[in-house]
Amino acid sequence: MKSVKVIGAGGYGGVGITELLLNHPEFKVDCLVAATETGMKMSDLYPHLKGFCDEMVRTPDDPKAQEAYDAVFFATPDGVGMQTAAGELAKGAHVVDYSGDFRFTTPEKYKAYATFIGKNPLHAAPGLLPQTVYGLSELHSFGADQKLAGNPGCFAVSCILGLAPAAAAKLFDPKSVICDCKTGVSGAGKKPAATFHYPARYEQINAYKLAGHQHMVEIEQELSELAGEPIQITMTAQVIPLCRGILSCLYANLNETMTAKQVIEVYKTFYADKPFVRIFDSKANIGTAQVSGTNFCNLIVDVDERNNRLRVISHIDNLMKGQAGNALQNMNLMFGFDPMLGLNFPGRCP
Repeated sequence: MKSVKVIGAGGYGGVGITELLLNHPEFKVDCLVAATETGMKMSDLYPHLKGFCDEMVRTPDDPKAQEAYDAVFFATPDGVGMQTAAGELAKGAHVVDYSGDFRFTTPEKYKAYATFIGKNPLHAAPGLLPQTVYGLSELHSFGADQKLAGNPGCFAVSCILGLAPAAAAKLFDPKSVICDCKTGVSGAGKKPAATFHYPARYEQINAYKLAGHQHMVEIEQELSELAGEPIQITMTAQVIPLCRGILSCLYANLNETMTAKQVIEVYKTFYADKPFVRIFDSKANIGTAQVSGTNFCNLIVDVDERNNRLRVISHIDNLMKGQAGNALQNMNLMFGFDPMLGLNFPGRCP
């Protein structure tokens, strides 16, 4: 069994990866670390884990937290991984970071991202950036020689998977892309805030970050690389009174007249060996409930033939394929395991 340390264990990303690891045949949770709520058992913090994970949540300077582990997950915000990932790698760990710290492979790309979101443009560990990979393995294949991966943002996963085949095939006008995205409240994380207080959130839908969402940088980077030309998107992020799930309605003007059937074939070919992406036509009766609790991305692929416009409806669970599930998929690959190991299960119905 490979030993695992989870840093940021107290948040939704931390408990999400812990839940998955409990049923994994090759990984074992050996150390849980957090900046707050330390000294508690994980099962006291999350009672549904009683009898399954009674490991104590430790401070970063706890002696056990300083030991070497085979795999380390940073379920932490921007700025944490870049400060401490080098130490974990030096001890021989494979590292997956949830934040934007290692989603970019050069200091220049990171600087563009950090500047866009108003953070310090200088990376604290620029020497690690050439070693990282953008951890969306449906686009970037890697294996056991990869030691560091930057897990994508949740909206980015939804939009990139929804548009990648069309971008790679140059099916659409690169300046016509619209990403209309709706997320559940869990996307804001565990920390309470006035805008997520129940009376403020119930029966309330609102758009936010209209000046530009941070995941736009990843989306444009990945789609542009696939297309071989710059792609700029218009993205509108919205939060809806739902616990978990992202539904992204993606639009782009097709360069040539195409039918939905023709575009679906492009998508099926592109994702033929990518088991977590499932393709449906416009008649499919699906929504976010069909991916809740799973690592799957369900895509409805369609063409608005009246306007010759591509229309893709992308469904993911923001805490799974958009976070912990995708992180485990990455770690599976980094140890040479089947990417579906510990993740090949359906959602629940109803």
